[in-house]
Amino acid sequence: MHRQRVENTRAAMAHHGIDMLAVPPGEDLRYLANFSTLADERPSYLFLTADAALFLVPELNAQQSRAHIQDPMLTYTDAEGPGKALAAARARLGSAHRIGAGDTMRADALLLLQHQWRDGEFVPASIVLAPLRMRKSSEEIEALRRAAATADAAVQAAWRACRPGVTEADIAGAVDAGFRAAGATEVKSAIVGSGPNSAFPHHHTGTRRTQAGEPVLYDLGSRVDGYCSDITRMAFLGEPSARYQQVHRAVEAAVQKALAVIRPGVPIKDVDLAARRTIEEAGFGPNFVHRTGHGIGLSEHEPPSVTHANDLPIEEGMAFSVEPGIYLPGEFGVRLEEIVVVTARGADVLSRLPRDLKVIS
Repeated sequence: MHRQRVENTRAAMAHHGIDMLAVPPGEDLRYLANFSTLADERPSYLFLTADAALFLVPELNAQQSRAHIQDPMLTYTDAEGPGKALAAARARLGSAHRIGAGDTMRADALLLLQHQWRDGEFVPASIVLAPLRMRKSSEEIEALRRAAATADAAVQAAWRACRPGVTEADIAGAVDAGFRAAGATEVKSAIVGSGPNSAFPHHHTGTRRTQAGEPVLYDLGSRVDGYCSDITRMAFLGEPSARYQQVHRAVEAAVQKALAVIRPGVPIKDVDLAARRTIEEAGFGPNFVHRTGHGIGLSEHEPPSVTHANDLPIEEGMAFSVEPGIYLPGEFGVRLEEIVVVTARGADVLSRLPRDLKVIS
């Protein structure tokens, strides 16, 4: 599978006129090699041209890398630094007029490349890799399903842990345990926002204690077999107010409208517009402050971006979130999130949990 990915990448490089890719540690490297070194101050690169591949790696990671990457390898020690190894890579690979540099590459690693390939034009590697990664294989989709199952378990753990008087951090701890008990190898996120904190879309989970008569937002994500999950659900401690129920209904209607338009060939902007118009019609347009979703796979956030400015046609095999929200500063916020895989028939929702209001008495 990974050999085929490399060949597909080379074909895409030729199509875009890119002579060489320089892929740093991270998800792009995992996509191509099923392995990644640690992303730190020691630069690593997988170089890929039309007819050659070369892996440059610090010596302390070389032995582990050789178990996964069969391409020729150049190494350097901490005492030497990467300069001589990079010069050797330049001599071996030759000139390159257009170079795709990995989008998550550290600035210092990019500067080292630009010093060696001084005449090269550097462009984002996502020109090549993003379209390939957006279309998931059946194996990738099954990994996403396994990850989604751990997210469902984590939400249920959060619901069990939630009661008046516990802190957001207490609930996040239960989420972590729920993820790992369900088989997650990594907890990517555990946003727990209670009361007015739920009005912050990217709240930092803290020590605030939950109180009766308020909602709690859970935005949770994990990694399983390299692939990510992401889910958002709500709970309410006690009897929900009429205002809260109105907002929850509006967000749920936006999710349903967005899911209904998903099918191959439809511009992805239509997904965002369906959710956005629904929230506007409910009178909360200014309170929906972010895009409707993002792609997911090896990265928690990756292309495609589900925004009303994206004309990209939806394709079978894409996987992305649908997560409209309404945020009322100083009061509360509501977000409901599903991960979907696009099939020939439309959206296949990976979670098996309801989005109904969870009342905790």
